[in-house]
Amino acid sequence: MSDVIPAAAAVAASESALYRRVWRWHFYAGLVCLPFLALLATTGALYLFKDPIESLLYARLRVVEAGPAPGLAASALVEKALAAEPGVAVRYVAPARPGRSAEVGVRTAEGVVAVYLDPADGRVLGRLRDDRRLMEVVKRIHSLAIVGPVANHWIEIVAGWALVLVVSGVFLWWPRGRSGGVYTVRERPAQRLWWRDVHAVTGIVAAVAIVFLAVTGMPWSAFWGQQFGRLSAEWGLGVPKSVWGPAPPSVLPPLAGLQAVPWGVGQVPPPRSSEPPRHPGAPHHGEHGGGPHDALATQVAESAAKASQAEVLGLDPALQILAQLGVPAGTPVRLPDGPGGAYTAMRFPDDVRDVRVVHLDRYSGAVLADIRYADYGIVGRATEWGISLHTGRQFGWINQLVMLAACLAIVALAASAVVMWWKRRPRGRLAAPPRKAGDRAAAGAIAVALLLGLIYPLLGASMLVALVVDACVPTGWRMRYGL
Repeated sequence: MSDVIPAAAAVAASESALYRRVWRWHFYAGLVCLPFLALLATTGALYLFKDPIESLLYARLRVVEAGPAPGLAASALVEKALAAEPGVAVRYVAPARPGRSAEVGVRTAEGVVAVYLDPADGRVLGRLRDDRRLMEVVKRIHSLAIVGPVANHWIEIVAGWALVLVVSGVFLWWPRGRSGGVYTVRERPAQRLWWRDVHAVTGIVAAVAIVFLAVTGMPWSAFWGQQFGRLSAEWGLGVPKSVWGPAPPSVLPPLAGLQAVPWGVGQVPPPRSSEPPRHPGAPHHGEHGGGPHDALATQVAESAAKASQAEVLGLDPALQILAQLGVPAGTPVRLPDGPGGAYTAMRFPDDVRDVRVVHLDRYSGAVLADIRYADYGIVGRATEWGISLHTGRQFGWINQLVMLAACLAIVALAASAVVMWWKRRPRGRLAAPPRKAGDRAAAGAIAVALLLGLIYPLLGASMLVALVVDACVPTGWRMRYGL
């Protein structure tokens, strides 16, 4: 019996050491993450309601009195837009329905400016720079791209540390025979225990949502997202190369001028238009690279032949071809940029299964590529679903409310963590959870850290830096000053 007591004491000491180590890393992860997670949650909550907010904010630009159909031709509207805002037209968005304005994107020295016009008479309703749209600003703050590329990499690190927060937080929450503070909140708001329980209960309820948001946000990140997209495209797991047909890859900026681009399509360059026909009036038809979507090929080719009597296919006949392909009005169309440019129609609706991208040859009107959700590889499909759920689009208001609840939970976690720390800290000290000499991390904790570091290299690099800093500070100094 005397041997059992020391053994039990040893186990308890080991568990206490592991608990201190995990708590310490949870604390440091919070120092790195919480201010930025609160920013991500706040801007993300706003971006969930992008469409209704912008519809209200820019109603004077988007809503017109419904006039007689059909109104002015698209080419005439582009000319009026360029007369009002000199530059190069890069985008055209037809009215989605009666009572809506037309939009022409014009590239100027200051950036792309959207010119809104009444489709009935071409009257200019107003102008708005793409980078000054409220939700574009919110999105750039959300990714810290508004500060620069280095800060954008920092957000990727924060997302990785958020996973560390969740894993360590679940370990700290684990009941271990306790009942209070697991699913219920004890004491009163004036006491630290109340805030600790609020933090623990909120965290365990929101843990899955936080992991989901961190993981599904990674594909848009600066380093990991670019490598993930590149490998997915090279291996044919995002958008298979076969959907491009024989068209060579473009050297043009990918999908420049379009504001919303599906992730999978954004990882590969658009196809190039064929060489211009040698003789005006002798239409040149490139091969159709639409893969399985050939049902309308003959009809589209005939329309393209009629439209290509001039050397360059105009916007109006291009829109007619897109309409015959079933692309609805209101779909943003990127205009050709340079001799190899193509017309690109980008349908990016809430339901990811209806995503569609069509590229038309600017000379012949031939379909260079017609990409739909069914054409995506397994990685492309999974990523598009994740992003659609992340942004609250896939299942309407239910999706928005679930993601909003996750954002509010993150803000609550950040606030309760600060209050807990404030109530616990000794004056003048950081008050990190202390580490005793001889404490060692468990093999399981090391394995989890290695796995996360290998999957997300920037996180792994930052964890190594944290380990070096922690190891270089003398134990006595840490104990004295709470570091």
